[in-house]
Amino acid sequence: MDGTEWEAAAPGGVLAVDVGNTTTVVGVFEVASAPSADPSLRWELTTPRNLTSDEAFLLLNQLFGNWRASGAILSCVVPTHVAAWQAALTRAGNARPFVVGPGLRTGLKMHYRDPAEIGPDRIADAVAMRERYQMPAVVIDFGTTMNIEVIDAQGAFVGGLIAPGLALGARALSKRTARLPVVEIEMPKEVIGRSTREAMLSGIVFGEVARIDGLLDRVFAEIASEATVVLTGDYAHEISGLISHEAAVDDTLTLRGLHQLYLLNAAGSKRGS
Repeated sequence: MDGTEWEAAAPGGVLAVDVGNTTTVVGVFEVASAPSADPSLRWELTTPRNLTSDEAFLLLNQLFGNWRASGAILSCVVPTHVAAWQAALTRAGNARPFVVGPGLRTGLKMHYRDPAEIGPDRIADAVAMRERYQMPAVVIDFGTTMNIEVIDAQGAFVGGLIAPGLALGARALSKRTARLPVVEIEMPKEVIGRSTREAMLSGIVFGEVARIDGLLDRVFAEIASEATVVLTGDYAHEISGLISHEAAVDDTLTLRGLHQLYLLNAAGSKRGS
């Protein structure tokens, strides 16, 4: 999309950038968007191993042309990419972006021993859950890791679980063994594999399904309540049809959480100015 088309589609919007270890997601929210609104536009990009500010700005320029954002917010789990994206987003807008991390207002009550340890994507997910879903709630975010976040009946962030993601597990099987091949993740048709590749996919995928069902049972027991379950990220749609628990799929959860964090902190900045 060139700059002219983009400007007509979303004049003066808010940029939300979610940088993961494997995938970077860019979304745009209209200036007048409600906190619970979905992004008007969304892209997924491969996260490069190394990134300069010029390269990050070029990525944005390829998407938006000469359009400039009215504001931006960044969630980045790759520490070496934070400064590059900060600089690029500053060039792409009218001010430095908000960066999710220590010092940023979240509106979340935390029951975490050290809130500074919580990944920015996990915070964004928890914030978005409170806006649209019934509490208590559990969000399962599939990426390089599989993150489970638990929000209690009062909307407080209780904590969660972090485990290897599907693709990471597949790579580990190949890397740490002498004979197992590299496999790309796809959904197996049967539980019992009839080749090495099928057996690996079955173990990886159905092992993940069993793990999720088992962990949800344990989480519900620990909080003494069932909860709303929402899946997001890679393979969320596929996994939702395999687990035994009822779960919604929400493709824009993290971006909406970032937008809500932007609105909260932008309002605070205006009051303080």
